[in-house]
Amino acid sequence: MAHDNFSARQPAGARSLSTRRGAVSLARQSLAGLRVLVVLTVLLGVVYPLAVWGVGQVAFRWQAEGSLLTASGDRTTSRSDAVGSALVGQAFTGDEYFQPRPSAAGDGYDTLASAGSNLGPLNPDLVATIEERRAAVAAQDGTDPAAVPADALTASASGLDPHVSPEYAEQQVARVAQARGLDEGTVRALVAEHTQGRDLGFLGEPRVSVLELNLALGMMSS
Repeated sequence: MAHDNFSARQPAGARSLSTRRGAVSLARQSLAGLRVLVVLTVLLGVVYPLAVWGVGQVAFRWQAEGSLLTASGDRTTSRSDAVGSALVGQAFTGDEYFQPRPSAAGDGYDTLASAGSNLGPLNPDLVATIEERRAAVAAQDGTDPAAVPADALTASASGLDPHVSPEYAEQQVARVAQARGLDEGTVRALVAEHTQGRDLGFLGEPRVSVLELNLALGMMSS
């Protein structure tokens, strides 16, 4: 009530001046905020993306363009010359090829539907699918169903994993060698050549690039 009485006793001119000062202060603060918005938009929305793109094009051109490979296994930045990406799994048909791990991305290896099945380990549909895969892989590779590696039975979280475990690659050596008329030792040596170790010596697991291995086989057989 005291505050209201004080306001009522203020001259109209003083109240008008106070209002104008408040409006000027608000305008200044709004203008400062707008300047900050513009500066950050330019820096983070234009300068930074262009800088990252420029560094990628200069220092990491192959990686920036998708880590593409030609039929001879060489790196390329031309999509017209590429047969696949070292980072993206793809399907192969025929006993003469090493097979990748299963994919739940769309109808399989669909880059527009990258995802896993999202089914829990006790889900009856997943259990049935795994058993079907186990039987099919064991029959194709001529091995004991109980010895089939886990990555031959389950899809990766992305559905686009380009690698398999050395164990799964080793299981396929005899089949691929027979289909291509090659010595098993030769094929096994090629698998070892395309086996990558743990990153920095301790991160991740050893893995085999399926695409690069199949491209190398194609060059050997041609």
